[in-house]
Amino acid sequence: MAAVPGTPVNLADHETRARERLTPEADAYFNGGAADEITLHANRQAWSRLNLWPRVLRSSTLPDLRTHLLGRLWPTPLLVAPMAQQAWLHPDGERATALAAAALGTGLVLSMQSNTPLEQVAHDVADEAGRGPLWFQLYHLGDRAWSLELAHRAATAGFDALVLTVDAPIHGVRDRERRAAIRVPDHLTLPHMPPTAHQGHDLRALLQQSATWADVEWLRAHSPLPLLLKGILHPADARQACEVGTAGIIVSNHGGRVLDTTPATADVLPLIADAVQSRIALLVDGGIRRGTDIFKALALGADAVLLGRPVVHGLVNAGAQGVAHVLRLLLDEFSASMALCGVDTIPGITTDPLYREPPNLIE
Repeated sequence: MAAVPGTPVNLADHETRARERLTPEADAYFNGGAADEITLHANRQAWSRLNLWPRVLRSSTLPDLRTHLLGRLWPTPLLVAPMAQQAWLHPDGERATALAAAALGTGLVLSMQSNTPLEQVAHDVADEAGRGPLWFQLYHLGDRAWSLELAHRAATAGFDALVLTVDAPIHGVRDRERRAAIRVPDHLTLPHMPPTAHQGHDLRALLQQSATWADVEWLRAHSPLPLLLKGILHPADARQACEVGTAGIIVSNHGGRVLDTTPATADVLPLIADAVQSRIALLVDGGIRRGTDIFKALALGADAVLLGRPVVHGLVNAGAQGVAHVLRLLLDEFSASMALCGVDTIPGITTDPLYREPPNLIE
């Protein structure tokens, strides 16, 4: 069926429409990256460089998107990444995003910097039978007691896991934000931030409260929920995450928002998959814009992927309906990629359909 004229037909269309509606301040905050934004663009380019090498006449079965993650079977291998301050974009904020994600069978990682209390989000979606994983993101702000209190609140509310972001102990050097002189609207609140959190820009204080491996081990030992680490780029850190007993890691460079010129996530994913050897859950984010990107990520060893900026573009455009449309477009593209590569289940996605060098055609 043809799209209604003017309706976005892909995630790039949603971005174009959203950026026409955003204020310069909001655009800089949600779409900008660190410094020269080299990593921001490299994330997208890295997925595009990977070519698919399909086989034909292999399957006529409708692709099954169900995937295993942390010991449970979920409807899709797609989750919404944690993103702060969503009420800046739409009055329904994180509630709209959560409802859309649950309706499409995708997971949600709720940001610690959300404007909506975690209990409200969980109340809306935790009991939905067809939803994906519901995880809560933490930043370590030097207060173990507060982190543990949030962990217990999340568990009580119905969240399935915790995600500790480890790659942003300090704010990235974001030129676009500084040029726009952004100021988050005063009416927005952050109900999960501790009252003693350091709000200034003193580098010494920020580094003193940043997480260490000892903090990770402590939180893992005391948390009522499985713990994943978000922001892993180096295989050595991935191996250490396995050794300290985390449930999983998310390969991420924070969407290019913290340290510029870091490697693209698609480029380091195979190295980290090799280091992890399927001992823990492996997820990836950064630059996912097409269903083919999801397919490539899983072929490179990821168990699931996270989607960031396109979700907020959908939120700007049409609230929960806009987010749902973004997710639907991406999942439809992913299903098409599986079908065209002759794969009908998630475990059937291997490295075989990836064309990365001249082949040996002798079979």
